[in-house]
Amino acid sequence: MSTIKDSVDIDRRPEDVFAYVTDWSNLPEWQESAVAVRPMSSEPLGLGSKVQVTRRLGHREMTATMQMTELDPPRSWRADGIDGPVRGHVHGTIEPLGDGDRSRMTMELDFESHGLGKVMVPLVVRPHVKKEMPRNDRKLKELLEKR
Repeated sequence: MSTIKDSVDIDRRPEDVFAYVTDWSNLPEWQESAVAVRPMSSEPLGLGSKVQVTRRLGHREMTATMQMTELDPPRSWRADGIDGPVRGHVHGTIEPLGDGDRSRMTMELDFESHGLGKVMVPLVVRPHVKKEMPRNDRKLKELLEKR
């Protein structure tokens, strides 16, 4: 299946956008399906950092562990799901716009499915994400431009 991709232009410097979106504790603020985030260690964000993210899809909550597998501030990051029936693979890039005081953030999301996930991904997860991702981008833009 194809990657789900969306971009948003934000009136903030790439460093500001990168710092916000790679701070996993911010996920519930700007991603509507994210309801809780629990770091797996007290170490600062770095390659290999892990976090458990609980998301609500319909009336069901699912928790999955994500691991930071790429970190190139302030240009790009990648986080990969490492457990559960639905494993998200997120790649984000941030490019400067204008004189570097604005940014374009692009996120690409794909899924790996196991067991029940093989049914959930095409029937529930992908349709939900395709609708939610543009709303998340608008919320992110709104939050960052207010700061």
